[in-house]
Amino acid sequence: MTELTDRGKAFRSAIAAFIEARREAKLKGKDDDAGVASKYDYGTWLADAAHRVGQIQAVTHVLKATHPDARGSSLHVAPNSLPQRPEIGTHVLGDDYAEDVVGNAAALDVFKFLKIEVDDRRLLDWMQAGDADLCSALHPDTTVATGWMDAFGKLVRSDPTPSSHEAAKQVYWLIGKEPSNDVDYHLLQPLLSSSLAHTVHADIQDARFGEANKLARQAFRTKEAHEAPYRDYRNLVARKLGGTKPQNISQLNSERGGINYLLASLPPPRWDQDRFRNLLTLDSALDRFAYFTGVRHQVKTLADFLLTNPDRNMQTRDRREAIEQALSLQLPVFAASIQAGSEPGWTRDPDCRLPLCEQLWLDPERTELPPREGHEQEDADFKAAYERGDWPDEVAGRFANWVNAQLREAGLTAVGDAEYKHWARQAIVDAAWPVPLQRRAPAGGEA
Repeated sequence: MTELTDRGKAFRSAIAAFIEARREAKLKGKDDDAGVASKYDYGTWLADAAHRVGQIQAVTHVLKATHPDARGSSLHVAPNSLPQRPEIGTHVLGDDYAEDVVGNAAALDVFKFLKIEVDDRRLLDWMQAGDADLCSALHPDTTVATGWMDAFGKLVRSDPTPSSHEAAKQVYWLIGKEPSNDVDYHLLQPLLSSSLAHTVHADIQDARFGEANKLARQAFRTKEAHEAPYRDYRNLVARKLGGTKPQNISQLNSERGGINYLLASLPPPRWDQDRFRNLLTLDSALDRFAYFTGVRHQVKTLADFLLTNPDRNMQTRDRREAIEQALSLQLPVFAASIQAGSEPGWTRDPDCRLPLCEQLWLDPERTELPPREGHEQEDADFKAAYERGDWPDEVAGRFANWVNAQLREAGLTAVGDAEYKHWARQAIVDAAWPVPLQRRAPAGGEA
């Protein structure tokens, strides 16, 4: 018998610990059973495991996820060997992916054995590499040990002739020009990428139950600052594979409890501020303000209330003022969303057609930029107009005309100069100095 190296002893110690743990789990709560215990002798268990490993297969794509009665081929395809595409798929996993196992569920303990790590690599990897220290740790007879390593290493294998099954999902794809000709079709068989599903499942579970995201979620709900981002997956559907026996589908499916998450089939999210970021080619930013959060509802609420011709009393005045204030308060919020979502100086674009007062309102930081070569006078005039300070009143006047137009469109035809002055006084237009309480809107609003 060859003396084991220190590394060989490390292999043997890790293997012996695994087998002993299996023995203790099997005999837990039972009287000492010599017959059962003998099956967990070091050499006896390894010989049995080397025999049973042929009943399971390491894969990345699982056939039975389509239908539990399917009897065709599952596949093992390393993500790095797949075409690298911009879309999300198994290829994005690279070298960091979980291998799944299909086959006889009673032999899954062999896969757990092969996942034991020594020197940061699995026993399976060392066996496939033909490691000499591991070989000597398995059995003193080199022929026996080599046979076991060969058997274990074939956990990752491909069927010589991959086959489909009537219970599998299949798609006939026309590749020729004659739909009535059978030879003009390819038969495609979609397979679930269990490796990708496992990665997605782990990320979703961490987002839902992980401690770090739990703290971020609490900060989000209480509107407090937090150093880490908050992740949330909404409108999920959980597809249960395998029913009460998820291990019959695959090992990873069993680890997930049969749960495979389906993401909501939705277009990418569009945040509110993104809808108002580009105001180029518009004659007025108020065309976009009409679609800002809550504005259309507030305008409709006001119009519906005034169309009832309410009595002229304090209750009516309080109700009207509450709606008016909610509407006017959206002006600075709208402006802030434009300023936060746009680079200073965006109004310098030749396609910007907004009136000067609206440019000053929505792009105030342009005044801090250095003058452009060839546009020195234009930039100087912009800064001077901002400092002159009459533009907030002009914006208020344009807001007043806009509200009148909205009310007329809603059916309130009797709105004119009086209402124009009233809306102008309600407008809140932030500037670099305190906003006047009484707007000096230009006289003679649109009739």
